[in-house]
Amino acid sequence: MSYTRHYLESESVAQGVEVSVLVNCLVQDAIRLGASDLHIEPWESSIAVRARVNGVLNEVIQLPLDFLDKISMRFKVMANLVTYQAGLPQDGAALGGPELDDVQLRISIFPTTRGEKVVVRLFDPRDRRFDLNTLGFDDATLTGLLRLLKRTSGLILFTGPTGSGKTSTMYSSLCYLMQRDGASISLSTVEDPVEFNLPMVSQTQINPAQDFTYAKALRSLMRQDPEVVMVGEIRDPETAAIAVQAGLTGHLVISTIHSGVSAGAFTRLINMEIEPFMLASSVLGVLGLRLVRRNCEHCLQPYEPEPSQLKVVPEASLPEAQFRRGAGCERCNHTGFSGRLPVTELLVVGEPFREAVLKKLPTSALEEIAIQQGMRTLWQNGLQRVLTGQTTLEDTIRVLAADMI
Repeated sequence: MSYTRHYLESESVAQGVEVSVLVNCLVQDAIRLGASDLHIEPWESSIAVRARVNGVLNEVIQLPLDFLDKISMRFKVMANLVTYQAGLPQDGAALGGPELDDVQLRISIFPTTRGEKVVVRLFDPRDRRFDLNTLGFDDATLTGLLRLLKRTSGLILFTGPTGSGKTSTMYSSLCYLMQRDGASISLSTVEDPVEFNLPMVSQTQINPAQDFTYAKALRSLMRQDPEVVMVGEIRDPETAAIAVQAGLTGHLVISTIHSGVSAGAFTRLINMEIEPFMLASSVLGVLGLRLVRRNCEHCLQPYEPEPSQLKVVPEASLPEAQFRRGAGCERCNHTGFSGRLPVTELLVVGEPFREAVLKKLPTSALEEIAIQQGMRTLWQNGLQRVLTGQTTLEDTIRVLAADMI
């Protein structure tokens, strides 16, 4: 039974629900489930409480609408937000005490027509080891990424939707460089927000309200003599231009950019008016990331996917395929899944690819050249996870459907 349900059914609520206890129970339920986010949302006749576990929302409990204002107020107090303001979005952070396992909470309050929706992102410090070797990358991707990190200048980009593991991979890359070079290397970051404090790394949080933007921070940072710079996101032409220039002038720059596939990062940067010859000279590689759910090892069993879904699997691969899925047990909360696995697409820039970038070829043509040069696509790597029984075909199709078109 969940902590929240147990509390609401206990004798102690006969005198009335204590909102601080109720909120703690909701967060404890999310922690117990291993959730990344907790959603508390007013629906038509109730408050829906859902937890995002392994990338998928799961219902935790339904609460009476009468609790909404009190729950919202409690989260505002925890995050030092303006308690009397109800019509505007607010964001803040809180550190859960010992009763919440010292989990860090990032709290977002958003007004809706039915009341305020609360979303809490949970960061468990016990579950955060930034080690490239433990992220679950396949050998080829890990080897290729480590080879890129040996370079002393240039731009390494990560692409993928929100929650696909980009920040964890960048932090792990910084920790790898820190462990490899120790005090002999200067590492700096510009982020929005700073998610974790890293030892031996100078981390900066931008503040757009004070006109302290990515571009301004990065321009100033170049005078700080860094060797490695992590930029949280390249989201505008000015930041892109400075990042590319930094990569050309003896700095190793690590950043993220939004694009569907790895090759699309070049088209996106060209649309930001970055000259193709600068891109061809500065970008070392692009790593596309997605996360699929990992089968629970404790209830794993063979299964046969639906015929309609088997159509996407090459016939040559079917005889050796080991389709497996979790039946559901207590260890995986009867979901059949335990944790997540990265599916990757590593594009390492070589000479033929540089020439194609100089010619401003479209994304589809760039991707074809990258494949000819040895890049394995997201779908190829995802299918390999399926064929070896690490995840299900259904979950891989769910995550990679947009990349299969």
